[in-house]
Amino acid sequence: MVKLLSAVTTLLVASASAFTPVQQSVRSNVALSMASEQPISKRKRAMKHLGKVAGAVASAALVTSVGPPAAYAAKKTVEVVESTNSMAAFLQSGTVKKAAAGLAAAYAAVALGGEVFSGSETKQDFLEAEPYWDQSTVPVNKYKNKAPFTGKVVSTKRIVGPKATGETCHIVIDHEGDFPYWEGQSWGVIPPGNRAKDGKPHSVRLYSIASSRYGDDMTGKTGSLCVRRATYWCPELKAEDPAKKGICSNFLCDTQPGDEVKMTGPAGKVMLMPEEDPKTDLIMVATGTGIAPYRGFIRRLFKENTPAAEAYKGQAWLFLGVANSDALLYDDEWQEAKEKFPENFRLDYALSREQTNKSGGKMYIQDKVEEYSDEIFTKLDNGAHIYFCGLKGMMPGIQEMLKGVAEKKGLVYDEWLKGLKKSKQWHVEVY
Repeated sequence: MVKLLSAVTTLLVASASAFTPVQQSVRSNVALSMASEQPISKRKRAMKHLGKVAGAVASAALVTSVGPPAAYAAKKTVEVVESTNSMAAFLQSGTVKKAAAGLAAAYAAVALGGEVFSGSETKQDFLEAEPYWDQSTVPVNKYKNKAPFTGKVVSTKRIVGPKATGETCHIVIDHEGDFPYWEGQSWGVIPPGNRAKDGKPHSVRLYSIASSRYGDDMTGKTGSLCVRRATYWCPELKAEDPAKKGICSNFLCDTQPGDEVKMTGPAGKVMLMPEEDPKTDLIMVATGTGIAPYRGFIRRLFKENTPAAEAYKGQAWLFLGVANSDALLYDDEWQEAKEKFPENFRLDYALSREQTNKSGGKMYIQDKVEEYSDEIFTKLDNGAHIYFCGLKGMMPGIQEMLKGVAEKKGLVYDEWLKGLKKSKQWHVEVY
């Protein structure tokens, strides 16, 4: 950042030099003394504009280095853009044309040098409802099985380490802005080919969307999936049996840029975020690829410059259960959010093969949640929403743990749970 700021400063100075005479006139002092009596010159007006741009650029560079809330960084970006735009016509004059190249270079240097000029700090509001928290216009089932949408793969990337239990991929799909969705929804994917048993086309598989409505590139034209490759280990063969591998997950994990994907949806409203009250706490519990919807939540609240992010005053608490450290998903993103918003984002992992619970056994997701059960019950009493996403096998252990905690607190578990569901604080999407 220091090097970037130095380069920008140099470029701005170089731009300013275009207005400085090569040789100073002996009458320069006289000219200066008359300045207050003369209308401001084009040169001075240009210099004044350049000064504003330089100040905004420096501020933008500074806020990028210290990592403030997105709204403030975005404000500085706007200052640069507005200052630059205000000079656009002015730079066409013969007096100041020489400054254009230097100014453009300075702007480009900053644009390439920091996230403050990337999509994450550009205001995201072009896909918002009015008001932004109104869920009456949530898109649902725009594309159906008989008339699916065809998206194109932008990238497919393995996102787990070598010691992870299985392979998980992050897949970005281009939908050209024609397949809108909201955080917490799912896409259906129809794998190519036909079923061996009857020759009919494969049925649709649902995958939680792992990006915000603006996509990873924040253009509103892409969406992402988090997919674990499903394989079957045959104890007799002592090897993976390709005949029993997951059709759709393997198709997606094997895709290459440009490959077409037939999709349906978007589906579901169960996992939507409540945004009307910005003080609402969110408790997000995931196992494995069940992390997908929460990535959309967290990007919307802490990564992007959305109306929801600007307003949010609650705490989003993420619990993720996986086998080991190599199997952690999007850890770099969670750590960034935690560093920038320590009061509003909280993170806990349950690593079953690396951690032990209070009884000395493996640390599963329900064990980690139980460690904070008093605090979680208090948050729920105060209106927090709790989410569960992942393999359906997670829920019996979760509910048994919650029931035990409720009974210790003198609560009737079924009535307590019924109350959460009635107030729409309980969200479950398992598969």
